[in-house]
Amino acid sequence: MFDTRDLGPGSAHTLTRTAPAPEHLGAGMARIPAGADLELEVTLEGVSEGVLVTATVSGPLAAECARCLEPFTATVSVHFRELYELAGEGHDDDDSADVYRLGANGLLNLEPALRDAVVLELPLSPLCEEDCAGLCAECGIRLADAEPGHGHEQRGGMWDALKDFRVDQPAGRSPEQDGPDVPGQAKEQ
Repeated sequence: MFDTRDLGPGSAHTLTRTAPAPEHLGAGMARIPAGADLELEVTLEGVSEGVLVTATVSGPLAAECARCLEPFTATVSVHFRELYELAGEGHDDDDSADVYRLGANGLLNLEPALRDAVVLELPLSPLCEEDCAGLCAECGIRLADAEPGHGHEQRGGMWDALKDFRVDQPAGRSPEQDGPDVPGQAKEQ
């Protein structure tokens, strides 16, 4: 919470704070752990409609690589700007989901805007390294951990064993041994 009661139109304050990350700050394979320290640099500017907030938030990122599925950590930094309107200024209550509002007591809750900005900036397919090779399609080993030249013997496709299979032939016999099948005609023995 930021106190904006002494902030009038044309005035500004820049504040630096460390705050714990709220729960569920993430999406998919990337998130900021709940309670992790977030470094905030916030500029509050008084404008006629309310308070213009310009903020930069930095914190730890915990993610799972989209290619090799290994967990990794990194740092994320997000910059955003939002207008917090004075209560009752120019908007009906039915569109309040799209508008950030100042509390009647002059306190500004930055968490909703911070959550919206951070979650939108998190990677949908995070990578532990830009050139991560991923997993072997045959055995599932992480290719970064595999020996150089890692490969598998090619034994044909998984359906190779069925290439000569015929439903109308007894097992172990080929069509050449029996001759052509003609419906309604008996074979000579």
